[in-house]
Amino acid sequence: MIGMTDEKLPKRPEEMNPLLLAYIGDAVYELYVRYHLLARGILRPDELQRSATAYVSAAAQAEAVRRTEEMLTEEERDILRRGRNARPGSIPRRAAPADYRASTGLEALVGYWYLTGQSERLHQMMHAILHRMEEGESG
Repeated sequence: MIGMTDEKLPKRPEEMNPLLLAYIGDAVYELYVRYHLLARGILRPDELQRSATAYVSAAAQAEAVRRTEEMLTEEERDILRRGRNARPGSIPRRAAPADYRASTGLEALVGYWYLTGQSERLHQMMHAILHRMEEGESG
């Protein structure tokens, strides 16, 4: 288990509301993005913030889903679908509803990988997501 403490979760990740998975997944995804940007040599806080938006916006995350969905197993696609179909309380004004649902699905999947201790799979997929998004920027 990759948890921050030794505390036990009240439910298994497979049984959790996908919005709870997305809540954790959002934080994990953002941490990967921030590390990736630092590793690329972006060291000014204002530039980091601007650069991060290219990865963490609903539209960017929806594009990440489109670029990597073929790499997912059936079980992972099910988690993604559950996250997409979850009904959040509201959708941010700047986000297209379809993009927001896709990004919620991606965050749920990232949260699932994290909470189930699949650190190798999480790392593999985040690497693929970040690098395929960069390829899209230059291509």
